[in-house]
Amino acid sequence: MEKLGNKIEKNGFDYLWVSDHYHNRYVHSILSQLTHATEKIKLGPGVTNPYLVHPAVTAAATATLDELSDGRATLGISAGDPSFLNSVGINHKKPITAVREGIKIIRGLLQGKKIDFSGELFECNGAKLRFSPSHKVPIYVGGRREQMMKLAGSIADGALFNASHPEDIKECIKFVEKGAEEKGGNLEKFDKVAYMATSIDEDEEKARDKARTVASFIAASAPKSALEREDISETKIEKIRNHLMDGNTKKATEIVSPKMLDVFTVSGNIEKLEERVEKLQKMEVSQIVIGSPIGPDTHSSLDQIGELINQY
Repeated sequence: MEKLGNKIEKNGFDYLWVSDHYHNRYVHSILSQLTHATEKIKLGPGVTNPYLVHPAVTAAATATLDELSDGRATLGISAGDPSFLNSVGINHKKPITAVREGIKIIRGLLQGKKIDFSGELFECNGAKLRFSPSHKVPIYVGGRREQMMKLAGSIADGALFNASHPEDIKECIKFVEKGAEEKGGNLEKFDKVAYMATSIDEDEEKARDKARTVASFIAASAPKSALEREDISETKIEKIRNHLMDGNTKKATEIVSPKMLDVFTVSGNIEKLEERVEKLQKMEVSQIVIGSPIGPDTHSSLDQIGELINQY
């Protein structure tokens, strides 16, 4: 993992976001290890959720990461994937409320405050960290749908758009701006991030095949507006969603169509990624994330992407 982190930094990336799912290696252990393997790159979970651990624990983990990395910590948070939470018996209830309350608690604790809070989902009775970060940790909200993106615009420092297609990203930006307008959010320094599912390889079919699993999860949470725009069958999406909730990833992946790969991922050769980057540079996007799965051969794909980065 340290070698991979070092490689990512040397290839010119500015941020390294680590996914947080219970079935993966534990996110904060990996992030701690990466602080030793890197020197400049910003590090954070992309994204965690408030259901598996209390927001106060996330605040402590984030403050620890800030300390270990000498101020390079970031925090991505959203409501988590319903199918993964369902597999460990957690009810994905009131996701917007969960994220809003989670951020309120986390931000207060990171600011060194004593928190008394009684919300719909979380409670703090005089909670306080016995240490706090010496740097401000930016908080990003991840997602794609309107209400979560409006929440991001109203309270976050940035948004991680779980989208690859330019039209989807445009819609996310509109939602963020609407949320800021309605709730008085400040978008002056707001970081608008395209968190793209990416799979790059010289063999385009291998790259696209590798992206199918990730595409199934993104498709399952896609808003109706995106499905209608791209003429993607809602019946097929519902089947994908049901298979994922049942834990049958293989069957869900089999339903993913070439059109879904085109809409929900950037998968193919490096030229396809370059074309997408050029389109996004003309939009209001301030950061582009090369999200999972990266490619059939992670190291080879990173080298190709690194060469592309160095062109800019």
